[in-house]
Amino acid sequence: MENEKDLSRCRARLIDSIQKLGGNFTLAQEKDLDYIARLIIQSMTGTWRYFHTPEHIFEVGGEEDPVEILSALFHDMIYVQVDFGINLNLSGYIYPFVREDNNKLYIVNDSDLAKIKYFHLLLSIFGFTLGEILSPYAGQNEFLSALIAVQCLSPYLSIEKLAQIVTCIEATIPFRKSIDGKSPYDILKGRLEGVKQSYSLSWSEEDINEILKKSLRMANRDVENFGNPNSVKFLDNTWNLMPETNHDLRTTTSYSIVGYRTSMLKMLNFLKTLKPEFIFHQYMDEPSDERLEKLFKDTRKNLELSRIYLESKILTVGILEALSFRIGRNIPLSTLIGEIPVNGIIIPTLDHFLPVVENPYIPQNPIEEEALLILTKGRDKDTTYDLKNSPIAAYLVNAIGFPEIERLFQISIGFYENKISAEEFLEECDSSVLDSIINGIIKIFEIRTKNLKRIKPEFF
Repeated sequence: MENEKDLSRCRARLIDSIQKLGGNFTLAQEKDLDYIARLIIQSMTGTWRYFHTPEHIFEVGGEEDPVEILSALFHDMIYVQVDFGINLNLSGYIYPFVREDNNKLYIVNDSDLAKIKYFHLLLSIFGFTLGEILSPYAGQNEFLSALIAVQCLSPYLSIEKLAQIVTCIEATIPFRKSIDGKSPYDILKGRLEGVKQSYSLSWSEEDINEILKKSLRMANRDVENFGNPNSVKFLDNTWNLMPETNHDLRTTTSYSIVGYRTSMLKMLNFLKTLKPEFIFHQYMDEPSDERLEKLFKDTRKNLELSRIYLESKILTVGILEALSFRIGRNIPLSTLIGEIPVNGIIIPTLDHFLPVVENPYIPQNPIEEEALLILTKGRDKDTTYDLKNSPIAAYLVNAIGFPEIERLFQISIGFYENKISAEEFLEECDSSVLDSIINGIIKIFEIRTKNLKRIKPEFF
């Protein structure tokens, strides 16, 4: 039912935006648009899509500009890392132009392909060449998504309108730095000037600047979550991103301690590489200086809060991981802490057996205060693979404080990298805290033992 609503919304946006851009279509072609809308929604509702969903493309497109709206509908159709490949229904659009060799995608080195008007346009705006290997982190997904867009839209729109759409999709390549003092938009402007000459387009310099502003608006909306003024919502979206590239998290009761810790550590390491200046960009007066500074400020806060939050959770799981070596290697997290409640069935979990901390840690600044509050009360939304609150991590913070968590987190890296043993890592931890966690785990196993005894008392 939800998919049908998304499909109807997508179809309406497709038809309305094409018409506003001067595109006309017959009744038969309108049925083709039905098929295109279905392709878009199918790609955005794949098995592994948690964040890059239909709602995301509707948000990224905004509500005003038809070029931005159309570009957003197509910009995430291909996401190889998330989808574990390319949807079979989309492969027909890709195969004539891109092939795979040794698990790498490359543009087919065939000069005849460059004679195809929309494909030459695509290469020109992305700055790619025939025979080039596509990088998953430097435009691969955006290029392939734009390739589908130009093929789907070329029957309805002029090359000038297609160029604007491709530019908007290219601009969504994230986390780019300036090169030789040129921003991604300065570089993109040079490519558009080349396209203007190649296709004899009547763009003025002001026209090109307006196209770049459109693309920047859409690109900034694509990563808007980083600058969310509400840190809880930022973490909610971060938790939706994790299972997209860590597929074992989808199986709620069986993902391992190591798998969960690895997923969070991967996310933390990624967030640590980011700076607001790599996430949000400005071209001329878009966005305004005030808006940009607000985005930078909120992003800095979110990145720092997520660091404290994730380090606390990773350390907590790291302690459980070290303790689990006494039972078995790489066991499910639920084995030690109990299962996430399902369908209202409450099962005793480790946090129920942790003591109240008599002299809890007092946060030293607003970010620590908010991080502890979120650990205690939780994010806004539950996910299928994790609780929204983190009671064991909150207990750990209250017991030893964020500075000690930071110290132990750095030590724990050596354990994860097999540079120190589980015992050496645990020796660095507060003994009373360890005792409380161990006693809680024992209680979990005692309850399970009692439940088994009721079934077959003769075995005990």
